[in-house]
Amino acid sequence: MPFEKLYKENYNIVYGFLFNLCKNESITEELTAATFFKAFSKFTSFNGKCKISTWLCKIAENEYFQYCRKHKRLNGFNELSDIPDEVYIEEAFQDKATAIEIHKLLHELEEPYKEVFILRVFAELKFSDIAAIIGKTEVWARVTYHRARKKLLEKMEDKNV
Repeated sequence: MPFEKLYKENYNIVYGFLFNLCKNESITEELTAATFFKAFSKFTSFNGKCKISTWLCKIAENEYFQYCRKHKRLNGFNELSDIPDEVYIEEAFQDKATAIEIHKLLHELEEPYKEVFILRVFAELKFSDIAAIIGKTEVWARVTYHRARKKLLEKMEDKNV
């Protein structure tokens, strides 16, 4: 896939994902550019085990947390204060240690649950948008998201997170 096509097809997903995390347009633009730069330089490491959009969002997430760590050292930036609060799981992200554990559990989810959950929670995409990205129906996207959420909650209960 030519990188220009990859960029055009995934820019809005990555931008939305990052904007949801940092709630700042200029930071989002900076991190989106950094994400695609890193993706371009590391494209040979993409193994195809997940959707390219999931891989890009993971790079974006890493760029965001790297940015947060850097700015926390500089001015006390709270890296998890703007993560969405949809109910229990999302609220648990407020505590850094808990957030790390939840991310580990989320990473363990099998596809397509992991991708749908990330697109819904972090990128704040509508179910219709998720369905269009994955090539399924909106009902499928809704059911898959709720199943992913249930699986993640079960994993959290099992690990006492």
